[in-house]
Amino acid sequence: MWKSSGSSSDLPQTPSDQQLMVAVARGDEAAFELLYDRMSSSVLGLIRRVLRDQAQSEEVTQEVFLEIWRSAPVYDESKGTPKTWVLTIAHRRAVDRVRASQSAIDREDRAGRQEVDRPYDSVSEAVERRLDQEAVHKALNELSHLQRQAVQLTYFGGYTHTEVSALLGVPLGTVKARIRDGLIRLRDVMGVTA
Repeated sequence: MWKSSGSSSDLPQTPSDQQLMVAVARGDEAAFELLYDRMSSSVLGLIRRVLRDQAQSEEVTQEVFLEIWRSAPVYDESKGTPKTWVLTIAHRRAVDRVRASQSAIDREDRAGRQEVDRPYDSVSEAVERRLDQEAVHKALNELSHLQRQAVQLTYFGGYTHTEVSALLGVPLGTVKARIRDGLIRLRDVMGVTA
């Protein structure tokens, strides 16, 4: 049974998620506590699937609930249920953490490569790079139009699978299948062994 412990809330004994969100938007700490109890395991589970690290997942879960506490007043029920809104925030935060981690790794890698002063033949390296690019472009021409479109948007355009799905107006599973099939075909055409 839920009690509002000192708040001025007029919520029923078992409030809906929607009622809790309205109360949280008004600053009701007890409603926030109940919302946390209801959703924290789902949020942590989603984040853990993205990050695959327990400590980081717990940290991001805390960040998510802090954002929910601060952003509850802007929640718009016409755009989805409270749980959908909360899980969307969780997914975005987890992806942001992955991108930040990858960015840090990339920076360290670039710095490490700059520190290594090795002699090399820049002309030879440029020619090899150009030949590799030509081979990839020729192999891309071997793909079907739909596969090529999905692969180019993802790997050359920098779009996520979800964004490609929205851009092309096709289901996410279809986009993933086109990309997978396209990469398999590229591997075969270019003679790369797995």
